[in-house]
Amino acid sequence: MTSLGRILFAVGLAGLGALSLGFGDFAMVWQPVPAGVPMREALAYASGAVLLAGGVGVLLERTAAGSALVLTAFTLSWLVLLQVPRVAAHPADEGMWLGFAENLLLVTGGWTLFASLAARDARLAAMSAAGGVRAARLLFGASLPVIGLSHFVYTGATVSMIPAWLPFHTGFAYLTGAGHIAAGAGILLGIAPRLAAALEASMVSCFVLLLHAPGVAAAPASRLQWTMLFVATAFNGACWAVAGSVAPARRE
Repeated sequence: MTSLGRILFAVGLAGLGALSLGFGDFAMVWQPVPAGVPMREALAYASGAVLLAGGVGVLLERTAAGSALVLTAFTLSWLVLLQVPRVAAHPADEGMWLGFAENLLLVTGGWTLFASLAARDARLAAMSAAGGVRAARLLFGASLPVIGLSHFVYTGATVSMIPAWLPFHTGFAYLTGAGHIAAGAGILLGIAPRLAAALEASMVSCFVLLLHAPGVAAAPASRLQWTMLFVATAFNGACWAVAGSVAPARRE
């Protein structure tokens, strides 16, 4: 699960970096970066370069741990600079909390990956303490109910993303929202946390395969469709990484 998470996390963020470089703009999912930011275009290219280089670096054995640490710090900067001010300004807005929770999911997934990779390197092993991984897992678990709640608050938007061939669109929107909430509760309360994280990762894998990949196939020139695919892929990688970090339950 950790190896799969590593690949998906790296490909997702590298893909977002490639889009940033191709369009000369920040990744759409973290817009709007204020227009008045000095050297905005240069920063957008720099952001894309960090994402692309970091993603490729995670895939390479020699640079994997350091690259995972860079991506964790970089996604943390988005959380602090972009998401925290929005939540502080609109604390009752679920949409703001959704952006915060999704960004937090990437941070915790990145840290979990770094910890698993750093454990192989004596120079970095001290930074991969079990307590840090557990804290990341709990923060990951805390982000899931917020994401699940959005399926109920923004049911129409969720329904619009469900393929036409699936029946009971509203039911699926509620079911997947409840799935996020249940997975988060399982991780936070220690109720079959490995299974909860694995089921969450499996559900997000279904989103990638059933929603976002067909969206790109139907509109291959759409920046939005590619963005959603790469974001979902990075989320999926974070979910698998966290699932792989939970030790299997002992059999008596």
